[in-house]
Formats: sequence, C-alpha cells, structure tokens
Amino acid sequence: MSTKDTSLSPHASPEPDDIPAELLAYRHTIDNIDAALIHMLAERFRCTKKVGELKARTNLPPADPDREARQIARLRALADESGLDPDFSEKFLNFVIREVIRHHSAIARGE
Repeated sequence: MSTKDTSLSPHASPEPDDIPAELLAYRHTIDNIDAALIHMLAERFRCTKKVGELKARTNLPPADPDREARQIARLRALADESGLDPDFSEKFLNFVIREVIRHHSAIARGE
C-alpha cells in the first residue's frame, strides 16, 4: 500500500492513499492544533518554571490552593462559553496544576 503525506509538518506520519480528502483535511487541521497545544504548553511550563524559582527564592509554598480554585472556576466558565465540557477542562487543568506543583516542589528542594 502506498502512502501520501499531506501534512506540512516534518513530524507527521504519512497517510494511506485510500483516506478521503475531506478526512485528510480535518486531520491536517487537528495536527496543526495539536502542535499549537504542545507549543503553548511548553511556553506555559517555561513561565511556571520561573514562578517556581521565584517561589523558592521567596520561601513561598509550591502550591497555592486559592489561586488554583480561581483558575479552575475561570477556565470552567471559559470552557462553557466555548462549547467545551467544563468537567473535561477541569480535569485537564488539574493535571497541569499537579505537574506544575511537582516541578515547583523539585525546585524548592534544589533539584
């Protein structure tokens, strides 16, 4: 079976020839969105690393439950306005927050 690569990304895998063009177009859009999400998450974590370093220098705790609760409420509202399941957005944000706190804790320990 031959394959064709309709993506502009050098990291995309080729698609089989028998995939409808409309599906390929949707997949290309999804691939671009996924790449943007990864780049945005990387930028977010670069910023939260700086926050962790600042917290460590100023002896602030790695977690800020009040801030986290406000962020979850804010992003649930944004998700609802955008037609995204607020429960999903909360689960996603909780995952990110746990990872940030893990990084902040490591920074505070000097790791």
